[in-house]
Amino acid sequence: MNLAYTVTQNELSDLLLNISPIRPVFIWGAPGIGKSALVQSFADNIGLPCVSLLGSQLAPEDIIGIPKIDGETSRFMPPRMIARNEPYVLFLDELNACSQEVQKAFYSLIYERRIGEYYLPEGSIVIGAGNRSQDGAIVKTMSSALINRMFHVQLVANPAQWLEWAYAAGVHSWVTDYITQRPDHLFSEPPKTEEPYSTPRSWHMLSDALKEYGAGEKEVPESILRVLAYGSVSAHHAGMFLAFVKQIENKNLLSDIIKGKAYFPSDPAQRDVLYFVAQSFRAKLLLELPADKQGLDRNTQQLAHRAKAMIKELSHINLEIAQMVVSSDGDEVLPEWFMLEIVRDLPRLVKSDK
Repeated sequence: MNLAYTVTQNELSDLLLNISPIRPVFIWGAPGIGKSALVQSFADNIGLPCVSLLGSQLAPEDIIGIPKIDGETSRFMPPRMIARNEPYVLFLDELNACSQEVQKAFYSLIYERRIGEYYLPEGSIVIGAGNRSQDGAIVKTMSSALINRMFHVQLVANPAQWLEWAYAAGVHSWVTDYITQRPDHLFSEPPKTEEPYSTPRSWHMLSDALKEYGAGEKEVPESILRVLAYGSVSAHHAGMFLAFVKQIENKNLLSDIIKGKAYFPSDPAQRDVLYFVAQSFRAKLLLELPADKQGLDRNTQQLAHRAKAMIKELSHINLEIAQMVVSSDGDEVLPEWFMLEIVRDLPRLVKSDK
């Protein structure tokens, strides 16, 4: 499912606070984006225990329980994990990965907050979550009856909000510094092939691995850092992260180049560092240059003027990387007015790009 509107981590917390007490909420989102952690954090914040059930591992009897003879009749005894006396948050993770039979078992639990004769304690909250079909995860078609019993939201990663959490959680400084410079690398869509890709969870995993090796406190062989990075995040982001680590002692290199206090690395041995700085330069232009030239203020006007000179300098060092800075990349295109000035001032660069 793809909803017309998406929510960030902070917006989801607010929605859960206001909607989940009266209606079950279902959170859609890619694997590793933080759905489970946000639900747990929400439960902690409102002072309720969180009970998680993993839909992909459930059978119907795990929900409805087993029958017990009671005099001349029988009744179902729900599992102890669900049948509690005090209110709690019931988190149905990977709900759309369970079988149709299990989905049916959830109908009354989700809509009426009951299993057989057992009713969830007053004040209990039911939240579901699942991956989208395009994510390559194990998902099954959710019945229309189940969809119609819940309020739906789609979660997306927000780098600024994730960084706020990451600093508080003690995520390794290399990771937070890198995402600060390349917020567009926090998340990448799941690939079609079986390989690591970048999510808030995978960057957190890389942070844990770096901490275990004492990275930043003692020297870690480059071969080990390579294994850690390429084993956690996408290959492209891993390569960029390693280049970032190489120049971490001068992490303000791009800022210094823009100010004219430093130059792009020209040593062939530093090509990966050059590539990282150039990518960061492109990301800065995409973020800060306005779509309309009339929107330029003093700072962005200075950036645009300096950027043209920097692209010219970069083309003398490595034409291919300079072309990468100004090239179209899917929906990420530099403003048209800026590209027209590049065509006018640096025709060699643009002609070579055709």
